[in-house]
Amino acid sequence: MSMILLTGIIYSQTKKNGTVFIEHPAINIVEAMQQADIAGDSAKVATYLADDFKSYNGTTRNKDAKGMDKAAFLNWTVNAKKWTSYRTLTRHGEAYPDAIEYKDGKIWVQTWNYLKGVHNVTGVKIEMPVHNLYRFNDDNKIDMVINYNYPVGQDIRAGFASRTNGTIYNQHEYINKVRRMMAAFENSDLEHAYSYFDEKARFSHLEMSRGESETLEEVKARHKGFYDNFEIESIDVVGYPDLLHYEIGDGMTVQSWWNFRLIRKSDKKKIIFPAMYTHDFNKDGKIDRTNGYFSTKVLDAK
Repeated sequence: MSMILLTGIIYSQTKKNGTVFIEHPAINIVEAMQQADIAGDSAKVATYLADDFKSYNGTTRNKDAKGMDKAAFLNWTVNAKKWTSYRTLTRHGEAYPDAIEYKDGKIWVQTWNYLKGVHNVTGVKIEMPVHNLYRFNDDNKIDMVINYNYPVGQDIRAGFASRTNGTIYNQHEYINKVRRMMAAFENSDLEHAYSYFDEKARFSHLEMSRGESETLEEVKARHKGFYDNFEIESIDVVGYPDLLHYEIGDGMTVQSWWNFRLIRKSDKKKIIFPAMYTHDFNKDGKIDRTNGYFSTKVLDAK
């Protein structure tokens, strides 16, 4: 009885204010205008817009925002074509536009699209979902658009100026730690080598699938197989390691290049195994992330 009464209360509080259409002439107009916009055809775009057209940013915090009028919008259409290459606008995945006819007679179309392109000057890649609302007047012209989109322009504007993002060191305690750690591996002092890593450290390399990584215990097991099959003559640094102290995120990463001079135990074949590593250090001075850039195919050399 309680459920029946609750259901009755819920439905008694609903009130219809219009109709939603999955197919509607207004949807065709909007999508045609969008493709003309992407093509930079301002003359064609103009045919779909009312004279008093306005475009608004639905995410702005500017209380005095006046929006963009028709002339400015058409100018933007022309410039956007000049500024970017490979522009496409498609429906976003399984999403589709809706046309809504409200009881007051106004027709709105809401769209969910995906925009792609590349900015010609900065090379910033544009790949972003786009959500817009379009309102029609009584003459079936679009008189308003409200967009709710990521401000990719911030990334593009940033690309016009040079700025630093931290400091590169060629001498640093963390570089010393990496050198000591590699020396421990060279001399099969494994427990000492592993002491430089956080117990929750993650390890990945080029031959893993994207997003895959190993734990410290898994790396220890893999290293055992390596030492069973190869003797290390030396591990020689190539050039010199760098410590990158990033201003953004305050990250500390040592990147280094090495030649592993190995002897394969099965046939005494001497092999030079080149490798590049990045080691990320946490606030405790431990390595908590390692990325290896190498090919193990070298180990199968005839």
